[in-house]
Amino acid sequence: MCYDIKASLEAQLKRARRENDLQAMEEILEKLVPLTDLPLYHASGFSHPELLIYTDRSPSYPEVATWGLVPNWVKSEEQVQKLWNSTLNARGETIFEKPSFRHAAKHNRCLLYVDGFYEHHHFKGKTYPFFIHKKNKESFAFACLWSEWHNYEKGGRLTTFSIVTTKGNSMMAKIHNNPKLEGPRMPLILPSELEDKWLETIHDDLDVQQIQELIHEYPAAELEAYTVHRLRGKEYLGNIKVTAEPYVYEELEF
Repeated sequence: MCYDIKASLEAQLKRARRENDLQAMEEILEKLVPLTDLPLYHASGFSHPELLIYTDRSPSYPEVATWGLVPNWVKSEEQVQKLWNSTLNARGETIFEKPSFRHAAKHNRCLLYVDGFYEHHHFKGKTYPFFIHKKNKESFAFACLWSEWHNYEKGGRLTTFSIVTTKGNSMMAKIHNNPKLEGPRMPLILPSELEDKWLETIHDDLDVQQIQELIHEYPAAELEAYTVHRLRGKEYLGNIKVTAEPYVYEELEF
C-alpha cells in the first residue's frame, strides 16, 4: 500500500527536463505548477493532493491530476466522494480485472515521480512512520493509472490517478507489518529503463502480458529507510521540510 509520499518540484519535473525544451519548462512552471500542491514534503492520499503525472497520451509534458482515481463511468459528485478514498492504490495483480481499474490498465497508464514514500511499522500497539527512498537519493517513478472524469452535472472535467502496488520486498516485509493485512505491500517502482515500457499502447494479450511482467517488487538493496516524525494525529507537523527528516524513537527496536 502507499498512502503517503514526498514529491519535490525537482522530482516532478524530472521527466520533462529530459527534453531540454526551455520554452516548455517555462510554460510548465508558469501554468501547471501553480495548480498543484507542490512541494510536498509529506502528502497523504486521503487529502487528495494535486500533482503532476506523465500519461501515455503526453509522455514528456506533464498534466495536473488529483490522487484518487475516478473511473469514467461514475455518474455524480456524490459517487466520487464515496469512491475516492478506495482508489488511492490499485493492486497490480488485479488491475486488468477490477471494474475501477481495468479500463485504465488497458488504455490509461502513467508515471508519477517522487522522492520517496512513507510506510507505517506496527510495534507494541503503536505505529511508527518510516520514509523509504533510493540509496543514491535520486527521485524515481511510480507506475500509475489515470482517468478523466467528466462532470455532467456542473460541467468540467477531473483528471485523477491511482498508484499501482505490488508485493513488498524484504525491506518492506520488516517495515510494513500491519497485522490486518495478508502480507507486505509496496508501490510499483519502475527502473528508469522500463518507464517508457509502462506507457506503451496495448494492442493484444501479449502486450497485456508484457505489462504484467513489469509488476513486481523493487530490489531492497537499492532502497533505504529511516523513521520520521508522526504523520497522523496531534503530533503531525504538517507539510514542512522537517517532517521528512530522520527522527529517532528510542522505544522502537528495529
